[in-house]
Amino acid sequence: MYRPLQQKSKHYINLLLPTILELTEGMSFTPAKAQTDQQPITTENGERGRQPEETVTDLNSDSHQQNFDFKIEKDVIKYKLQNVPDSQQTSMKDENSTNVCLTIKSHRGGSPSVEQNDPKPLSIIPIQENVVSHKVLLENYEEKLCEEQRPSTKRQLSAESAAKSVSVRKRSTVKKSQEEIVKPLSAASPGTQSGRPYLPAVSTSQRKPRKLLFSSRDVFNKVDTFSIQKGRELREQEVFDAQKIARAVTEGGRNDVEKLRAIWIWLCQNIEYDLEGYLGLSQKICSSDEVIRTGKGVCSGYSGLCVEMCREVGIVCVEVSGYSKGVGYQAGHSLAGKPSDHEWNAVFVGGQWWLLDACWGAGTVDMKSKTFVKRYDDFYFLTEPSEFINSHFPDDQTWQLLTTPISMEDFESRPLKTSAFYHFGLTLSQPKQYNTITDDGEANVSVSSSRPLTFSYEMRQRDPQTGALKQEEVDSSCGLLSVTRQGMKLRLLPPEPGAYEVKLFARREGESGALRWICSLELECPSIQKRQALPDNPYLNWGIAAGASALGVKGCNFTGEEAVEVDEGGECKVILHTSRPLMMVCELMHHELEVNTAKRCLASQITAEQLVCNVMCPYKGFYRLSIFVQDYDSGSGTFQNAGNYLLHCQSPGLNPNALYPPDLGLWCGPGLRTQESGLSHFSHTGAIVNTHQGRCNITFQSASPELQIHAVLCAELHEQAHFPLSRYVLLTFTDTKVTVSVCMPRAGIYRLGIYGRKPPQQDYMSLCDFIIRSVCDKPGDPFPCVYSAWGRGCVLLEPRTGVLAPQSSVSFRVRVPGAQRVCVVGEKRTDLKMNKSRVWEGEAVTGNATQLKLAAVTKESNDMHVLMTFDVLNLKNEL
Repeated sequence: MYRPLQQKSKHYINLLLPTILELTEGMSFTPAKAQTDQQPITTENGERGRQPEETVTDLNSDSHQQNFDFKIEKDVIKYKLQNVPDSQQTSMKDENSTNVCLTIKSHRGGSPSVEQNDPKPLSIIPIQENVVSHKVLLENYEEKLCEEQRPSTKRQLSAESAAKSVSVRKRSTVKKSQEEIVKPLSAASPGTQSGRPYLPAVSTSQRKPRKLLFSSRDVFNKVDTFSIQKGRELREQEVFDAQKIARAVTEGGRNDVEKLRAIWIWLCQNIEYDLEGYLGLSQKICSSDEVIRTGKGVCSGYSGLCVEMCREVGIVCVEVSGYSKGVGYQAGHSLAGKPSDHEWNAVFVGGQWWLLDACWGAGTVDMKSKTFVKRYDDFYFLTEPSEFINSHFPDDQTWQLLTTPISMEDFESRPLKTSAFYHFGLTLSQPKQYNTITDDGEANVSVSSSRPLTFSYEMRQRDPQTGALKQEEVDSSCGLLSVTRQGMKLRLLPPEPGAYEVKLFARREGESGALRWICSLELECPSIQKRQALPDNPYLNWGIAAGASALGVKGCNFTGEEAVEVDEGGECKVILHTSRPLMMVCELMHHELEVNTAKRCLASQITAEQLVCNVMCPYKGFYRLSIFVQDYDSGSGTFQNAGNYLLHCQSPGLNPNALYPPDLGLWCGPGLRTQESGLSHFSHTGAIVNTHQGRCNITFQSASPELQIHAVLCAELHEQAHFPLSRYVLLTFTDTKVTVSVCMPRAGIYRLGIYGRKPPQQDYMSLCDFIIRSVCDKPGDPFPCVYSAWGRGCVLLEPRTGVLAPQSSVSFRVRVPGAQRVCVVGEKRTDLKMNKSRVWEGEAVTGNATQLKLAAVTKESNDMHVLMTFDVLNLKNEL
């Protein structure tokens, strides 16, 4: 509330006292009729006391005394000096003058309805024209008094605060330059300076950082807890007096910072923003007791209470008025010519000035529901001026507390940053202005971070007629967001010309809950360029996900900042490096790609340290590859997104027959499953085997003698072969080495499945799949048909083909461990002989037989068992 007219005049007297003392230094005088407030004040040492005695004595003065009178007529204050010593008269034009009468008038006209942002100063008018030196001094001091009255009558310091800051000292000269008046305060307490205590420092180079001012977090936690608990007790006791509350909540505070912290916490916890009052739907609450009683107040309620409570405990605190990027602020709209809409506080603690806003610290406003959302924000407690200026612009630029104050135009053009932006320690590298114009239909946003964060964004187009934001968001394909441990990069591609609002969000990596709004930008797109359609990305982030490290992903062979160029064959490989065993599933998206076809474009390989995704791109254009992971040992659970990659294929479309084989499992190539089964030292470490001759051997070691291995060859066009595909695979199992020989009947892509079991298991378990691609046009010959007697240690050396020519002699060489006799049976039987290398060998004639059988008699049984059979071709038949 505004002071009564007479009370304002009393207040001006107290403000004038330091000036009179300077003008009359060296003189001793006694105030005869000084009218002052009789309310108790807080002295410089923080103790409460009464109004100072009416007699003020200069300790350095001589025995001469000078009397003076104050007379108040309406809102004019008159001051008269009597018996001026001769030594003082030399400074006046008229050396014979002994009386000086001063009149102080307010340019505000004394009206209680004066605007709070009116910066007009007081005028100090000497009555006698011959008092030249005093007139000059008073005029030089006028700007100082003007600063003391800011920001408005409503926010002037009380008489108690003014009296507390009065300091008397002798000066060698009465002249003082303007630079000296605004000299930064350097003493521990502003009251030790000759000037007013609320002249802020103008140099930030000498400022102590915020972290040095704070004590330990534990101390603040104790202060916070005590203030909250004491606040509840006072409300239960129906204590609504600001002074009593200030003394109660600061009880035990060891210094000004802890006391201020207790007051700040009480304000944030007990006062809510009166949105209706702010919007003019109800009368504003002005009186402090009413604010405390109802627990509601607009920004002036917060700042006024803060001043009142701080004054009670000896902390210098002033109200600052100005503009804010808060409720009702419309980014991009000029504030010039509009009245200021917000108030906050400046406090002098720790030897320098700091800024705080209890209104914004208490919570936020939901304009849709027109409600106050209580959400404590510690950022606005003793905020660094360089960060505070991005959302608060004071009427008086001095209260920016910056070495070089910024202009209102600069304030309006800055990107809108929230407290969360500084809470996360972010730096906006690009752009520097709120409004950004696209370059050839594109714009880039870059944010640096000191810690791993999860980022997100949303982009909404403005209605070209009204300028209002549309409800629906722009499709995620219009932005390429890539996140690293050092920050994020966002490439914006508006779908059509127009204006857009871009909001950025972030959250600490590994934390749950909603992401916090950190920054807003305005994007203007005059025109767009023709480009290939990008796939939609519901996960927004391109590249490795920000939270992937918590999922066990250490890195990737692609950064994700740019599109991954697919080779001419339409194929690429994405590799994630892991810190622990993980499971993986993948998803491939393209605007022309069907779901069933997309499955045949992916082949995943899962190892203990890597997740490999082999990708084929059958169409030209851009693809989205999304990778999801979960812990391998979890057994069940939800797969979480670990990365999204933009793939760019410029080659023409592929034949569907060139895609990966159908029914591929998760385990392609050697990996965790084969490792657990005791298989190692694979000759082919990847999932894909390419052969130009139409045949290959895949070898590996088996540590378990009990493990039984089985191999199966599959192809989509297997019906075109003259023999079953099982005839094109030959398994050789020696002591610890396993060899899988494969011969492809024709060119194409095949799936080779490796299975294993340990008795008494009945079913074979899939260990891994290999993708075999043959480009050989010559048909391959099948292997002999193998029977169960062909077991561990059996090796076929000759012939390697399972199809023999009729009427021909065939050389046989075979190793059969434990065999008593080995023979070849056709039109007649041919016994093979064992050589020194324990290899059974001999010549057999096919004759007119349609089949030759390789058989053996073992030591365990005298029965003859068929090991394998060879087909004899009819020369008239063609393969």
